[in-house]
Amino acid sequence: MFVLTRKRVIIFVSCLALLISALFAAGFEYYLVRPAKRGAPDHIFFVLQGSTLSGVADKLEAKGIIPSKRALLLWANIRGYDRKIKTGDYKLSSSMSPLNILNILSKGLVLTYSVTIPEGFTRQQIAELLQQKRLADKNDFLTLTGDTDIAKGYGISSPDLEGYLYPDTYQFSRGLPAKAIIDVMVRHFLDVVSPLRKRMDELGLSLDRVVILASIVEKETGCEAERPLIASVFLNRIKNDMRLDSDPTVIYGIKNFNGNLTKNDLITPTPYNTYVVKGIPPGAIANPGVGAINAVLYPAQTNYLYFVSKNDGTHYFSETTAEHNQAVKLYQIEGQGRKDKKEKNDAG
Repeated sequence: MFVLTRKRVIIFVSCLALLISALFAAGFEYYLVRPAKRGAPDHIFFVLQGSTLSGVADKLEAKGIIPSKRALLLWANIRGYDRKIKTGDYKLSSSMSPLNILNILSKGLVLTYSVTIPEGFTRQQIAELLQQKRLADKNDFLTLTGDTDIAKGYGISSPDLEGYLYPDTYQFSRGLPAKAIIDVMVRHFLDVVSPLRKRMDELGLSLDRVVILASIVEKETGCEAERPLIASVFLNRIKNDMRLDSDPTVIYGIKNFNGNLTKNDLITPTPYNTYVVKGIPPGAIANPGVGAINAVLYPAQTNYLYFVSKNDGTHYFSETTAEHNQAVKLYQIEGQGRKDKKEKNDAG
């Protein structure tokens, strides 16, 4: 009789334990799949670098995005989720279930933002654009891209990474280290030029030399069809032991350029003043696209040594000094006079 009663107690306790476990599991599951507040709007939730799941859960609970952090952390522990959370912006809402939120965080599904780097942008301009988009600190970006040792790490012998930050449209997450952004841009550049290495070898041109010349071509014209012509002028001038006489190189060498290039600027020596220094500058003056790079590798076959702006986005090309001087008179001196007269008449 006593033995039978004891067995019944054991069975009863076991059943009760199973029932409690089942109720706990059901409640636990209900918590994980039940949103804190249905129909709630999305929030952009930023996770700082080095944040842990526990710290993030604290903030989520405080903002009312999850009802309680305890069950979330318990489930994360059971499933063996990584305690470190990827830095960046997350789109979260209290209308999401805690399980869905945990899944987003554990997979690092951060929001990314599009940024377009135009061809011909300098690293200074890129740094300012990235800071404007809140994707990188300008000073950090400039310091890293100006580090010769970092450039050498990519096999680049230039004094900095000017010219090697490939202009394109990128998707970056906020909180990404500036070094990671730079790495993406430089590796993209190296991928783009990889098929062109053979042509460089055929011409006996180093990558650095090609990039420097391409950056000048990029800054001299926005007209794609003219790039091979512009490239031919500079290559012909080098062949004839002439200075490049490129305004954009002079501008690049002027600190805090105010937009007005003067005659004094053209005679003031800097490493980038190609009116004074013969040969190419010590480094690129911008970040060229593949079109400008191809123009240097496949230039037009001409005898042109000069070009002058026609003030319509294109240029007039000349083979002789006399022809060039006539073009300057026609398009720059007389052309400017006609423009000033027209503006005066329009105003009157």
